[in-house]
Amino acid sequence: MTGWRAACAAIAVGLLAGCSSLPFLKPERDATATPAAAPLVAAYRLEVDAPEPLRKLLTDYLDLARFQSTPATDRINAAELERLMRAAPAQARELLETEGYFNALVTVAPLAGTAELPLVRVIVDPGDQVRVGAVTITAEGQPIAPAALETLRDVWPLRIGDPFRQRDWSAAKNATLARAHGDGYAAATWRSTKARVDAPQQRAELALELDSGPLYRVGALRIEGLQRYHEETVQRLSNFVPGTPYSEKLLFDFQERLQKLGLFEGASVELDADPATAAAAPVIVRVKEQSQHQATTGIGYSANTGPRVSVEHTNRQLFGAPWVAHNKVSVGPNLQTWEGELTSYPLANLYRNLVSGSATRLLADDQTQLSWNARVGRTQDTPRIERLYFGEFVHARIDSDDGVLTAQADAASFNYHWVYRDIDSVLLPTRGLTTSLQAALGYAKGSLSIFGDPLLTGRGPFVRAYARLTWYHPFGNAWYGTARIEAGHVFTRSAIGIPDPLLFRAGGDESVRGYAYRSLGPEIDGVTTSARSLVTTSLEVARPISPKYPAYWWAVFVDAGNATDSLRDLRPAVGYGVGLRWRSPVGPLRIDVAYGQQTRQVRTHLSVGIAF
Repeated sequence: MTGWRAACAAIAVGLLAGCSSLPFLKPERDATATPAAAPLVAAYRLEVDAPEPLRKLLTDYLDLARFQSTPATDRINAAELERLMRAAPAQARELLETEGYFNALVTVAPLAGTAELPLVRVIVDPGDQVRVGAVTITAEGQPIAPAALETLRDVWPLRIGDPFRQRDWSAAKNATLARAHGDGYAAATWRSTKARVDAPQQRAELALELDSGPLYRVGALRIEGLQRYHEETVQRLSNFVPGTPYSEKLLFDFQERLQKLGLFEGASVELDADPATAAAAPVIVRVKEQSQHQATTGIGYSANTGPRVSVEHTNRQLFGAPWVAHNKVSVGPNLQTWEGELTSYPLANLYRNLVSGSATRLLADDQTQLSWNARVGRTQDTPRIERLYFGEFVHARIDSDDGVLTAQADAASFNYHWVYRDIDSVLLPTRGLTTSLQAALGYAKGSLSIFGDPLLTGRGPFVRAYARLTWYHPFGNAWYGTARIEAGHVFTRSAIGIPDPLLFRAGGDESVRGYAYRSLGPEIDGVTTSARSLVTTSLEVARPISPKYPAYWWAVFVDAGNATDSLRDLRPAVGYGVGLRWRSPVGPLRIDVAYGQQTRQVRTHLSVGIAF
């Protein structure tokens, strides 16, 4: 019995082993397996005789173009080619109509070329392009303000006389609807849109009917994501009250203020566009908080002051109170600084209180400057304008490295700074204007010594004024221009009593390139000193090095200016040269090689960022 069972088992194993050879038991091919791509071969040659923009359209989308090259195993035969040729005129006319050509004549020439590789020619006479002859925009449903409807008509992009293209028609409808949403009608839709084309007259009449829906007004804030920081801080940054008419810009500016506050990694603001709550639509604010403490280290280099290492620390909730404390220490061979600032969370009307101080040791132009200052004031930051009011005490001492000159002074002053920006990008501007104005009224006293012996002393009131204007403007084909002018003056009986940081010098990256940092000014016994007046100008032209690398630019520039105690004695120093720019996501990196006409020397300048 045992032998019989063993024999049966052996026969069964043999039969099962052979089952895999049966067709219906073969394993299925893995559907996800990718076969080797078969090489493509041309079945015929195609020529499209049409004006260039239309030729590309047809060679991209005609079936004759798509099936021109196929795998050898799927090569089309003569009957299939004949079918494609017969279908080509109608298909081409449909494509041309999307570009506004409704009277096009399209013919396909008989086959030519060789039997192995026949030639197919598509000949196009597009005719005249249809243009917009009339535009009518009306509104039905819930009433829309007449001024708002008139604005939509004014901003309608597809104007009378413009070519009627399908993509422009779609884009105009989308843009106008987006404008309606942004102007307070968040539920607006097109009830109907019609384009009546009169092909013989090459004229298109556009008729659009808008269902505006209700005018939305903002309601209460619904804040999500707060755990550590104060809710009233977010509410104060909104800068609007319930019942304010909604606009896209209103919420965008609010979102931008939240992102710039420094308390959040990210922030988004959107309207709850439920028509049932249009009279008081909730505003949804989502934030992701920054950590309370943040410490960073860094290394850097500037042609003005050389290499440096820095450490900075931020506490975004000092002792649990709504204040932000920031401290930064930078150390380098030529510059050592400490900067500290204590800033409140935003108050009413976007104001913030501040207390700050700094201490600096600077080696420049064979001199050592030791200075410190303390400020108490208030600042306001709006989308375009920054204001800063503060009282300040300043102490400064200057010693020439050869021991000839020593100057020291103290001053107390009240100051007002105002910055205006109307530019297309804060980090990488190419169009617009920035203006910085500063004014100070104070009292100062100081002295000047030669070889340790007191030579001059001065004291009394002073007024300090400073202005800087920068203009960005594109011109030509990918050319960009930048023009800058700055001027300052300290009105006082004697500059001897004014601390050095309140006086002026020229030279360096953001002043007159081609000259060392703070090297331009009046001289006493061969030592450069600071002056009561400053005038500098700059003109720069730049463009991308190649369309393939739009972030890399080259530039040419010329700078001029100087610092002097009297404008009558101003002798501008001129510098000019060439530079490279890398428009990185964090700001431009600039390398300039400049020739100083006064010193007859070439200097290299390296800087990152923008000075306003």
